[in-house]
Amino acid sequence: MSNIKERLYRELEVKAIACIDGVSFDPHIFRHLDLGGRYQEEVHSLFEMDHESHVGVQFPAGFYSPSGLFYPLKWDRRSRYSIIADQGAFYLSSGQEIIFRIRFPDRPKYYGMKTSDGTKMNTIALYNQEGKLHVVYSNSCAFNEKGRDCKFCNINATHNTYGEEEGIGWTYPRQIGETVAAAYRLDGARHLSLTGGYVPERREVEYYLDVADSIREHTGLDDFNGTAVIGAPNDLDIIDKYKEAGFRTIATNIEFWDKDIFKALCPGKYLESGGLEQWVKTLEHEVQVFGRGKVRSNIVAGIEPKDTTLEGIEFLASKGVVCFATSWNPNPGSALEGHRTPEPAWHLDLYKKIAAIFRKSGFTYDEIYDTSSSGVSIIHDIYRIEEELLPIFREESAAVEVV
Repeated sequence: MSNIKERLYRELEVKAIACIDGVSFDPHIFRHLDLGGRYQEEVHSLFEMDHESHVGVQFPAGFYSPSGLFYPLKWDRRSRYSIIADQGAFYLSSGQEIIFRIRFPDRPKYYGMKTSDGTKMNTIALYNQEGKLHVVYSNSCAFNEKGRDCKFCNINATHNTYGEEEGIGWTYPRQIGETVAAAYRLDGARHLSLTGGYVPERREVEYYLDVADSIREHTGLDDFNGTAVIGAPNDLDIIDKYKEAGFRTIATNIEFWDKDIFKALCPGKYLESGGLEQWVKTLEHEVQVFGRGKVRSNIVAGIEPKDTTLEGIEFLASKGVVCFATSWNPNPGSALEGHRTPEPAWHLDLYKKIAAIFRKSGFTYDEIYDTSSSGVSIIHDIYRIEEELLPIFREESAAVEVV
């Protein structure tokens, strides 16, 4: 199995580059690919992650390597990597060198369905692979009204660019309940994250309670394995209500560990929900309510020093919080558009160190799966490689037995 792990880690290095630098291709290369039919298309329900907008031109949601690692698709014409097509097959290449053949994810069955009021289900819940649903209740953020957007975020710009074009807007509890039920029944989905732009905390908690009721009603599940992604409330007693509603886990994204960077780049979060101290208190209280390993946070990796990010992640891990770090992507429409994130090797080293902190802290794969919105991040990949959880390990074992 060591050869398989070596191959997977080589592909993981490629993934880090593709995630940070993006992938180049002719935007019309997929015109003969059955997107929205056989293959899963990209839907802009929350953020534009490509490095330039492409209204009216569909892209796949991502692609798989030969060994089964999933690569989110981020379009960047400047990237060293390219996707090329040859006789109906697609390949990842670097210059004249073919790296490997790629395959695109099948479209979930629920993507072709509509709710009882005629809303397309793929605008309500993104399928994030590995049974993950990313349920977006709002594709805009109230911080924008006061000019207090987080500087790295492009949620409102994405709303303005794609919202009307793709029919994405505010979603309602019944729509979410019906969509989650369809995805669980038809596509084997087994976890959801409920998230969206900032809304005042009293409205937020009431809405989340209604959504939980609707999901339970339509799925028939008391425990639907949901993560409530919320802002830090001023009243910490509100946290108990999310637990009582039936959410298994909870997430509050702290964004930065440096308090001055937090204040400067997250003015809305700072002014509406207190300074960094209030966000830390919220996470600690969430652990008291939900339990160790059942609380998630996130840091935007690449803006503050790496040691500062790791200090925050290690501190929060010691408190029972699973704190990820997603690579800073200078998204189109954000205040930091045009800036540069650190090189891929910087990010890959960070991910390896975070995975080591998680494993040292005793967080299991199931815990990092249940608390996160993605099951295919590089940190998840490291766990799945080390614990031999990827399908390729079973396939290789079966092949050896046959021989």
